[in-house]
Amino acid sequence: MSVTDGIQVPNGPDSPDGGANGPSGSQSGGFVHPGVLVSRPQLDFVRGKVEAGEQPWKAAYDQMIKSPYASPRRVPRPRAEVECGSHSNPDHGCRDEREDAIAAYTNALAWYLSKDERYAAKAIEIMDAWSGRIARHTNSNAPLQAGWAGSVWPRAAELIRHTYSRWSGADRFAGMLRTVYLPQVAVGSSANGNWELSMMEAAIGISVFLDDRDAYDEFVDRYLDRVRAFIYLKSDGDLPKTVSGGGAQSRSGIINYWQGQSTFVDGLSQETCRDFVHTGYGIAAIAHVAETSRIQGRDLYPQVGERLRKALGFHSVYQRGEPAPSWLCNGKLNLGLGPVTEIGFNAMSNRLGERMPNTQALTERQRPAGSNNLFVAWETLTHAGNPS
Repeated sequence: MSVTDGIQVPNGPDSPDGGANGPSGSQSGGFVHPGVLVSRPQLDFVRGKVEAGEQPWKAAYDQMIKSPYASPRRVPRPRAEVECGSHSNPDHGCRDEREDAIAAYTNALAWYLSKDERYAAKAIEIMDAWSGRIARHTNSNAPLQAGWAGSVWPRAAELIRHTYSRWSGADRFAGMLRTVYLPQVAVGSSANGNWELSMMEAAIGISVFLDDRDAYDEFVDRYLDRVRAFIYLKSDGDLPKTVSGGGAQSRSGIINYWQGQSTFVDGLSQETCRDFVHTGYGIAAIAHVAETSRIQGRDLYPQVGERLRKALGFHSVYQRGEPAPSWLCNGKLNLGLGPVTEIGFNAMSNRLGERMPNTQALTERQRPAGSNNLFVAWETLTHAGNPS
């Protein structure tokens, strides 16, 4: 491959865009708590920056606090059955569930960073409302819906359970995660890669909250398998890797699964030629799991970091406005990567010292990164320049 400022074309060298020890924390069952996506030392770093009025953390904090997710007037809207069809049609509780999960996480973050107990109480109100009501997810998007909401609930629950002393409903919430969410996401998916990546993010976060080491290890292995099948590296060979034990195996089948793309370059995603929105979902889930596992002492960046770095660099080039060459998706790209670059950029560039000029430019342009209203939220606040 040849590269010009991160743009790859057939026949020439690599893109310029493409660990660490886990932090200390309370231990239970071998897990660090709080330890889903964010850790105590990480948030202590953020709190210091916010209190000092330093940027971009102060602006990111203000953005979060002023959002509807942090509103003291927010009323949770739980349902016994959340029914989600394709593209959330029908939407019977789908958006409500996802946004209540984000609101719980938002308030949990606000509690830890401000020490204002009203935020902790609101997070608990939302989590208790759902754990006392929901029983199932149904219709065609049920696994993805459970993956999105199930990725966010454990972040909120970890922060409240392990930094706030007055949550009597924690065990019931754990039961909800174990019986309603985990069975739905544990089965995996043969759909587009962002589905299973989000499902594995949820499964891994839930496993941490439940202190279930066997489940955690199983889901990490499945995650690693899916990452290899979602982002291509030239070291994979002429064709992308496929999911172990399934998926298309013939050249034509693989090309069809990769949205008709037949030229493969470092950082290309299985969904690049579908659109950048869904590609961004997959990239976000990859980064989220890598962060959680790093906190838990099993650093996955040596295994997924290069794919993540190359994917971020490759897509950042075009998201910033570079026209697509004719060999890429027939010269037509559907953009919309979303606020998904901050975590991978911090991990690979700030912590590990990799050069990522295109990802950096896009990340800084998008700051402060907010929420995609699905399962990504406040990642400039939690991860910008964060060494912990």
